Amino acid sequence: MAIFSKSNVPQFSVDVYQNEYLPEGGREVNAVVTVTATGGGTIGSAVAAPHLYSPGEGPSAAVVLMVDCSGSMDYPPTKMRNARDATAAAVDTLRDGVHFAVVAGTHLAREVYPGEGGLAVAGPDTREQAKQALRKLSAGGGTAIGTWLRRADRLLASADVAIRHGILLTDGRNEHESPEDLKAALDACAGRFTCDARGVGTDWEVKEVTGIASALLGTADIVADPAGLAADFTQMMETAMGKEVADVSLRLWTPAGATVTFVKQVAPTVEELTGRRTEAGPRAGDYPLGSWGDESRDYHLCVEVPPAAVGQEMLAARVSLVIPHSDGSVQNLGAQGLVRAVWTDDLAASTSINPQVAHYTGQAELAEVIQEGLDLRKVGDMDGATAKLGRAVQLASASGSADTAKLLAKVVDVVDAATGTVRLKAKVEEADEMTLETRSTKTVRVKK
Repeated sequence: MAIFSKSNVPQFSVDVYQNEYLPEGGREVNAVVTVTATGGGTIGSAVAAPHLYSPGEGPSAAVVLMVDCSGSMDYPPTKMRNARDATAAAVDTLRDGVHFAVVAGTHLAREVYPGEGGLAVAGPDTREQAKQALRKLSAGGGTAIGTWLRRADRLLASADVAIRHGILLTDGRNEHESPEDLKAALDACAGRFTCDARGVGTDWEVKEVTGIASALLGTADIVADPAGLAADFTQMMETAMGKEVADVSLRLWTPAGATVTFVKQVAPTVEELTGRRTEAGPRAGDYPLGSWGDESRDYHLCVEVPPAAVGQEMLAARVSLVIPHSDGSVQNLGAQGLVRAVWTDDLAASTSINPQVAHYTGQAELAEVIQEGLDLRKVGDMDGATAKLGRAVQLASASGSADTAKLLAKVVDVVDAATGTVRLKAKVEEADEMTLETRSTKTVRVKK
């Protein structure tokens, strides 16, 4: 384990968990890599009080809040009021010195505050002015989320800051631009800022909202009852204010003849990173990890190495943490981990599965079968849906995923959790099904 230390930023560490033993001729090496940042702006899961900072103290940051103001936000009328109150609560959570703006999203993107293509700097006066401007928000128009994201990108790019973050709220489907338009906007914004996305009510598309958060390395969730928006927005902003280091990448070096099969985040959520690799020199690639505060995340790596004889060993991969810069330079964060391969004729050693690898393999499968089961249910394949969701119940029970098990129990009647025997419920509340789909990728941390 190696640690990076510098004043005013978190210390990063890397721990590798694996069974390095392979049978003669074996090729597949699996490892779980835990990346931990400590000593940043948060303590545990709670951020330091936002107004205890002096202007300029803490990391420089900019945040744009994108609030859905389409016509559907007026049904019921309390939804728009809750959105205004939630945005005001988020503004109150901004620490002094943070640059910020509020955008009203319809089929257009209108700057509510401060306007004229700029960002305000958070302080008592600007927070109050922003809240006054929010009172004028009203519903009307369509939904074109890509337009909102591009406007947020332009605003965030106007500030010379370390952390750039967006918070996006929608209550409907992205009906006023094509899926290709939204994808193009996400491609353009990826790597430029991170973004948390929330769906309020039940008339939005889960895969759109989770896709936005995934592409922009943020979080996604449902707020089924608009009354819960203020608490959720406050927590999101507190977390954003706790970020200390942006644009961290996991750099994976592999020896000649080795191939990276996959790289995925497996805690606190499952997130596929394999396709996001950017080449970083001979036999090395970078995988984006986004912004970090005081937190820990787990990643599952799988590398295929050239087969070897009993008694041989090799370095299968070297993991390090870096911050690549646009000018081509790289800041090395010092933390490094080694993944090894050792060939043995000890059957017990070579067939043992590392507990961390086994746990997260199950968690990734759990997320996958929930999505597959819900998709099959939507198209009317009830037998297929029953089989997939039954497997999900079995995996959730075996891994101690109590929260996921509770969500599954609102969609299926559990006959026997251990065997995955279930019956689909005849009537399922839409909010319950959407909550299960949105939160299916959340995982339980393995006990190390």
